[in-house]
Amino acid sequence: MTDVNFKPAVSPVSRDRKDAGKRLADSKGEETLPYDLIELLFFAYRDFTKDPDDVLTKYEFGRAHHRVLHFVDRNPGVMVTDLLGILRITKQSLGRVLKQLVDAGIIEQREGHHDRRQRLLYTTEQGHALAVDLTRLQQKRLERALIGMPDGSEEIIRKFLLQMIDPEDHPDVLKLVRSSYDLKD
Repeated sequence: MTDVNFKPAVSPVSRDRKDAGKRLADSKGEETLPYDLIELLFFAYRDFTKDPDDVLTKYEFGRAHHRVLHFVDRNPGVMVTDLLGILRITKQSLGRVLKQLVDAGIIEQREGHHDRRQRLLYTTEQGHALAVDLTRLQQKRLERALIGMPDGSEEIIRKFLLQMIDPEDHPDVLKLVRSSYDLKD
């Protein structure tokens, strides 16, 4: 039986990169944004999450744990139902990650003040310290990226990031973010 023959893959190193800023045509033949913006966003996200990922592997945690830890630390007493809405993950996924964080002493669950069925989430002292450490790693990367940028760049970046978010989600996201930052719409 013969093997199926495939064309050899083009090495990314040998590929002609003159087309890095090349624009694609959409289905109507109109030009769209260049590839390089998409690729730069992939690489920026990869590196933005790399530093915390390295720390989290020591705990045998992943990015889902990081997101849960971040939003619980930033919103002490957040209800599980609200966290599900923030993260847009299934109840089953959150339950698995939350159990691991609780078992590790990173997050604690408390009953609601008025409704004992509510589960309110808080970081423990250890959890808060870990959340701060992870945030500092990402702050350093952002600070490095902002060095040498023109005055006002932070506000432009904020607006850009907000525009990347689905418009119907802007009010909820801004409520969360505005809890500690004064962003303008």
